[in-house]
Amino acid sequence: MEPTYVTGKPRRWLRLDGAVLFIASILLFRLTHQAWWIYPVLLFVPDVFMLGYLRDTKVGAFFYNAGHTYLLPALTILYGWHYGHALVLAIGIIWLGHVGFDRFAGYGLKYDTSFKNTHLGNLFKSKLRQKS
Repeated sequence: MEPTYVTGKPRRWLRLDGAVLFIASILLFRLTHQAWWIYPVLLFVPDVFMLGYLRDTKVGAFFYNAGHTYLLPALTILYGWHYGHALVLAIGIIWLGHVGFDRFAGYGLKYDTSFKNTHLGNLFKSKLRQKS
């Protein structure tokens, strides 16, 4: 059974939300006064959560979604802010930027059925539609 997903204008709004989050994270990162090169170096580190797919799609979806929601980066930001750790704060901001970048690119939260089935649509089918 094919999962359901967001389509039409709501999908475009969610992708726009992702772009806003990505841009906001870049602006907020500047306030941490960390070296500029840290942002691009760490931007795709959250994709390590895809390693769960080496086990199976259910485990993969769980870990991917855990690393691609706002909860863990928000907790990282709160920890860094509360304890005055600018680098930890910056890492959390970059992590949120990664989530925003992924949403803007059309990579949504995963269903247990397959990596390509997301709340924003089927990645493979979306790419085929873009080519035609």
